[in-house]
Amino acid sequence: MLDIKFIRENIDLVKKNSANRLAKVEVDQLILLDEAWRKLQGEIQELRSERNKTSKTKPTPEEISQMKEVGNKIFVLEEKSLELESSLKQLMMAVPNLTHKDVRVSADESDNPVLSSSGKITKFNFEAKDHVELVEQLDLVDFERATKVAGAKFYFLKNELVLLSMALNRYALEIAIKHGFTPMITPDLAKTSIIEGLGYNPRGESSQIYRIEENDLNLVGTAEITLGGYHADEVLDATKLPLKYVGLSHCFRTEAGSYSKFSKGIFRVHQFEKLELFAYTLPTEAEKVHDEMLKIEKEIFEGLNIPFRVIDHCTADLSTPAYRTYDLEAWLPGKPNAEGGKGDWAEITSTSNCTDYQARSLNIKFLDSDGEKKFVYTLNGTANPGVRALIAIIENYQTKDGSIEIPKVLRPYLPFKKISR
Repeated sequence: MLDIKFIRENIDLVKKNSANRLAKVEVDQLILLDEAWRKLQGEIQELRSERNKTSKTKPTPEEISQMKEVGNKIFVLEEKSLELESSLKQLMMAVPNLTHKDVRVSADESDNPVLSSSGKITKFNFEAKDHVELVEQLDLVDFERATKVAGAKFYFLKNELVLLSMALNRYALEIAIKHGFTPMITPDLAKTSIIEGLGYNPRGESSQIYRIEENDLNLVGTAEITLGGYHADEVLDATKLPLKYVGLSHCFRTEAGSYSKFSKGIFRVHQFEKLELFAYTLPTEAEKVHDEMLKIEKEIFEGLNIPFRVIDHCTADLSTPAYRTYDLEAWLPGKPNAEGGKGDWAEITSTSNCTDYQARSLNIKFLDSDGEKKFVYTLNGTANPGVRALIAIIENYQTKDGSIEIPKVLRPYLPFKKISR
């Protein structure tokens, strides 16, 4: 979250930034609660000082009675302070991060400028099929039985697609390791405090988080959560920054509110596997590491020879903790487009600079050269998006007879060069 002192001193800026990002934030109410909370803290401190003075002498019966009354007042005020603090925290969590000066201000979440592109749009001398047609014909995914077992938007990967999924992870993992990222397999569960600290709200109808009943645990929607909480409440050695991790995890999302978005087949599902990049950096190194993460994502998909473009999220499309976000959008030959035909762009990876927004909530600091503790900056990115990468391969490498060629960079990890029946 943002520094409360910064909010107090920059009320108009915080209001404008929140409005640009379409965030419903009650800044005035936040300031009022903050003032009330600070006033309470002052009253509590005065009463404690009064009690401490008396405790240093031998109190009379009358003073003992007075101190009991003071203790009762402190108890009441502390209870009230905790209530105010809880309400204040909820309002603080709704305040989005500041925004990079080069980010486009727009109220249209699709108004994202294209920064660059790679590869030529895939064209066939036959009518392209979408991934659902292809995987069903090749017996690679079972939707019907997954629905029977777990419900809609679940799936069984089968046969060669299982091996292709593993090959993608190995390929992306080796590239990340080459760039200095430490490989990890992370928990699939995280405490509510960690999820909230990273800037995600596990409560409410629009939450993407699956909560575990009668427990303070939640299924994670990305390894950003677990890798982001890895150094919570720690002071990191500045000479060892940046700390860079690449984590493999299962991801679980309710997909609440996504009914109007493209979701055919395995594009938007409740469970998938993903390989996530995460870094802790010095503030001065954050943009450099952000560019590095984008280059890694590009290297992975250039190696796969998948056509893609890079977009820069506008203010309306930024997540709460993000200062700036880049996406890679792959060309999917089988995806329906606005003209009623086939072929369109679709998000496959994302990388965000979250500045000190997450570290402040999770209390992750470093010692600067003057011995002062300051908050680190955190960044995240997608190394392998899992099923969306599979879709991109399936649709771009399909052949006229319905088989699927395997990208050359993945063939060393597989016992086959083509999927066919």
